[in-house]
Amino acid sequence: MHGQDLIRTVVGIVGNVISGFMFLSPTPTFVRIFKNKSTEEFHPYPYLACVMNCLFWIFYGLPAVHPDSTLVITINAAGLVLELIYLTIFFKHTTKKNRLIILSVLAGECLLLAGVAALTLHCFHTHEKRSMVVGIICCVFGIIMYASPLSILWKVIKTKSAEFLPVWLCLAGFLNGVTWFAYANLKIFDLYIAIGNGVGGALGLIQLIVWTYYTMKEKRRGPKDDKAGEVQLQKTATNV
Repeated sequence: MHGQDLIRTVVGIVGNVISGFMFLSPTPTFVRIFKNKSTEEFHPYPYLACVMNCLFWIFYGLPAVHPDSTLVITINAAGLVLELIYLTIFFKHTTKKNRLIILSVLAGECLLLAGVAALTLHCFHTHEKRSMVVGIICCVFGIIMYASPLSILWKVIKTKSAEFLPVWLCLAGFLNGVTWFAYANLKIFDLYIAIGNGVGGALGLIQLIVWTYYTMKEKRRGPKDDKAGEVQLQKTATNV
């Protein structure tokens, strides 16, 4: 194995580990959901987006589409299993509206994958063309997955609280994007992995900045609010 091959393999393994961390990062959120028996203000969109992303990257990594992509298949297969477990827990403890959304989106994702797979395998007969078609779709859904935590961004800005922004998912998304972007630039440049994960890393960074800003702002505001409350309590006691 040449030096660059070895480096690419090592980076790919590191990418698998970080991707595993990304897929495991929602665990604290789902422990909270399980304990409270409620999904509160959490959204199912990040997990639905992850399912779609994993499905298409598994298809992309198949020998019939893009040979020598075992590491891409293994981590996304593991991620798919975890995301389906998360959605099962979410489905059990959420509202009827969210349950309908989950079922509808999952059905649509399966139909879309089936359609793309049939079109790709029957209409394109070289690995290059198949990789291009599926790779472009993977880029789109990869970016959607990385951007999905932003679905709660308006609530974060409105409430000035980052409580419901999944910080561990944002951090893992940032690290995952950076690592796989590096992987795509080693030895044989993979445009589709590079674009999807490059944009994903940037989106993860933006989410971390938003989380840090509102978390620090809330911490700075906390002591002042407590002190103001104590002063008001003293005044009330004096008036009594």
